[in-house]
Amino acid sequence: MTYAAPLADMRFALREIAGLAGVAALPGYENATEDMVDAVLEEAARLAGNGLAPLNRVGDKQGARLENGMVRTPDGFAAMYRQFVEGGWNSLPFDPAFGGQGMPWLLATAVQEMWQSANMGFGLVLLLNQGAIDAIAHHGSDAQKAAYLPKMISGDWTGTMNLTEPQAGSDLAQVRTRAVKDGDAYKVTGQKIFITYGDHDMAENIVHLVLARLPDAPAGVRGISLFIVPKFHLNENGTPGKRNDVRCASLEHKLGIHASPTCVMAFGDDGGATGFLVGEEGRGLSYMFTMMNNARLSVGVQGLAIAERAYQQALAFARGRVQSKADSSPDPKAVAIVHHPDVRRMLMTMRSQIEAMRALGYYGAAQIDRSLREPDEATRKAAQMRVDLLIPLIKAWCTDLGNEIASLGVQIHGGMGFVEETGAAQHLRDARILPIYEGTNGIQARDLVQRKIARDGGEAMRAMIAEMRALDAELATAPGDDLAAIRAALTTGADALDDSTAWVAATVGKDIGAVLAGSVPYLRLAATVLGGWLLAKSALVVQRAMGAREGDPAFNESKLIVARFYAETVLPQGVALAGPMRAAGRTAMALPEERL
Repeated sequence: MTYAAPLADMRFALREIAGLAGVAALPGYENATEDMVDAVLEEAARLAGNGLAPLNRVGDKQGARLENGMVRTPDGFAAMYRQFVEGGWNSLPFDPAFGGQGMPWLLATAVQEMWQSANMGFGLVLLLNQGAIDAIAHHGSDAQKAAYLPKMISGDWTGTMNLTEPQAGSDLAQVRTRAVKDGDAYKVTGQKIFITYGDHDMAENIVHLVLARLPDAPAGVRGISLFIVPKFHLNENGTPGKRNDVRCASLEHKLGIHASPTCVMAFGDDGGATGFLVGEEGRGLSYMFTMMNNARLSVGVQGLAIAERAYQQALAFARGRVQSKADSSPDPKAVAIVHHPDVRRMLMTMRSQIEAMRALGYYGAAQIDRSLREPDEATRKAAQMRVDLLIPLIKAWCTDLGNEIASLGVQIHGGMGFVEETGAAQHLRDARILPIYEGTNGIQARDLVQRKIARDGGEAMRAMIAEMRALDAELATAPGDDLAAIRAALTTGADALDDSTAWVAATVGKDIGAVLAGSVPYLRLAATVLGGWLLAKSALVVQRAMGAREGDPAFNESKLIVARFYAETVLPQGVALAGPMRAAGRTAMALPEERL
């Protein structure tokens, strides 16, 4: 089963939900005209469907391999990556001063969805490079930007993020990698694990961003600094020269994403890898958060992407798999399983949640653009507050749903989904890492309640709830049973989110344990309601278009039906989490450890 980008829904989400026209009007985004955006989307869709998607199965079966100290990617990957570089795809959202195209992050997010749907094992190299560029662009010196950004933006070089160590997973205060001053540079020694594309054969240099401690650094996260450690030293003319003292010691053997080399990286086996301090000493973790927040949005998009791929495959299988007669017909002839109500329920569950995820992910990307480019400072700050709130929601909710939807895809295939030949199992295996990396989803929920809600007492969340109330008023005057049903569900959802946010804000300072025990249900409730809000906006848009006889009637009707399905069957499940959210703290820690 290949992949076809869902361009109609992507365009709708870009324009009607994320507000592409308003983003394109921001200073610096003048080239993001409607014609240009359409051209980019069409060409990206062709490359994803015809180039990347056919390599997905190849990458899964062959995997990356370590041969004589060099990581080799699966057949076709290096040639495909060169095609990406030559096509300028790496440079889409970056600063034109360093060779970027200066397009909005909103457009880059939509394009990234296609890469990740078509071939997530390949798409990970693009994701990590994007984050590394962002970190250097924000915190590197002028000399570092000049030396590294043009080649990384073009894609001739790629970037990595080196945080995790065997004893330091999510707790980066435990980092032991050391950096010792050596003239204008530092000697870095230590080991990092789980490094995505830490080594490969697709680019002429790899720029590692590495967290390490100076000898006199204090304990804890404040003692960590950030260093650029290139695979190859740079010659005076900026080209790659002598090999640095950094190597891939081994590759992890993983459940999924086999094509993506997940490396154990050894720094300084022969005396110390040469590294260059980024910014100030001791501020490495705060700098790295620039990269991690960028990556967390991208990982959320990966959840959306793998869900879309699993849905397309499940739908194609359901249309072709003939089993049993139709329940609604006396005809004994067997029909395709797409006609069976429970299969249709699963497909509608998949599709409605995918459309909600796409709406929320694109909306979040648009808020990033506004936080960077809005001329008014207060408007920029408000957008940044919303970005801060949305990032943990998008990362956690979309990746959880990516797993659930990939699992539904296997279920629709029945026994055929459990065997590797159909490909449905690969989507489930690939999806499983998403709730884990770039901060587990429990950490995202902790961040949401302990930092984002506690920081402003829930005001940023209540601002979005106020927008739901305003939409409710518009829905109240719109005709039709569909919008009435959607409005009723959204009203209930907004009330539940409002009450739950008030509980979190009031309790977080008094009983942090109770709030943390219920933080995952709260995150799920919030994201489910926000998804319902954006689908309700979609329904109102298409209802008006139908009344004016505008647009594609079949597309408009489909959007309306999907929004109502979500409102009546998915949204109530999110609302129901309000009770478990409050109750979890009473018993989650009640059993002694030895009796668990």
